[in-house]
Amino acid sequence: MTIQRINSGRGHWYKVDGKKADGVTTAIKQGLPAPALMYWSARCVAEFVADNREHVRECMDWMDRDQLVRLLKETPWSARDKAAVRGTEVHALAEKITHGEEVDVPDHLTGYVASAVAFLDDWEAEPVVTEAVVGHHKWGYAGTLDAVYRLPGGRIALSDWKTGASGIWPETVLQLNAYANADTYMDGEGEHPMSELGITEAFAVHVREDGYSVHPIPLTDGCFQTFLYCLAISRWAKNAKQLIGDPVPAPEAVA
Repeated sequence: MTIQRINSGRGHWYKVDGKKADGVTTAIKQGLPAPALMYWSARCVAEFVADNREHVRECMDWMDRDQLVRLLKETPWSARDKAAVRGTEVHALAEKITHGEEVDVPDHLTGYVASAVAFLDDWEAEPVVTEAVVGHHKWGYAGTLDAVYRLPGGRIALSDWKTGASGIWPETVLQLNAYANADTYMDGEGEHPMSELGITEAFAVHVREDGYSVHPIPLTDGCFQTFLYCLAISRWAKNAKQLIGDPVPAPEAVA
C-alpha cells in the first residue's frame, strides 16, 4: 500500500510511498491568501458581543484583561469548530444514505439529511466510490474525496458535500481539481489508477437545512496548476523562517 491515511485523534494525515504527504485541503489553506477570513473573524467577535451583552458585562466585572482577551479571541475558532463538527456529522450520514443504509438522524441535522436524500433522488446518483483516499506519487499529495457518482446518460461526477452557511468557496475548485488529477485512489480492494473511474465532470453539493443546490466545478489544466502553486507555497512557508540568517555585525570602517 503506497498511499495511506493515518487517523490520529480528531485529525488525520497521509503517507505517499512511505513519506509524509501534504494533505490537499491543508495545502490550499496554507498556500492561498484568505483575506475574507480576517473580516469573518472580526464579525464573529462583534456578533458575539452584540448577542451576549449581559454575559460580556459579567465577564468584564470578574475577568482580568488577559482572560477577557482570550475569551473574545477564541470566539471565531469556537464558531469554526462548531461548523466543522456539523460538517463532519453530515458527511458521515450522507455517506451512509448514499449506500442505502438506515441512519439515526439527530434532530439538529434532520434538514441537512433530508436535503442530501433529495439530491440523491433528484439526480439519480449511484455511488461508484465514496470517502476514497486519493494521492499523487509525483507531486506527493493526498486527500479524501467525498464521492464519485454515476449519473443518467453515462456521466461520472466527482462530488463534494458542502454545508457552510456562506455557500461554495473558490477553494473548492482547487480541491476537486487536486482530487481529479490524482494518479491513484484506494478502495476496499487496494490501490487503482484514478483514470479507471472515468470522471467526466465535477460539482459541489451545497446542503442546507432548507434544501440543496448543485454547483458545477471546472476541471482544467489551469486549475490544477494553480493548486500545484498553492502546494509549492505551502511547502515553502513551512520552513521559510529558516531562510533568514542570524544577525551580522556592521562592516568595519575602511581606513
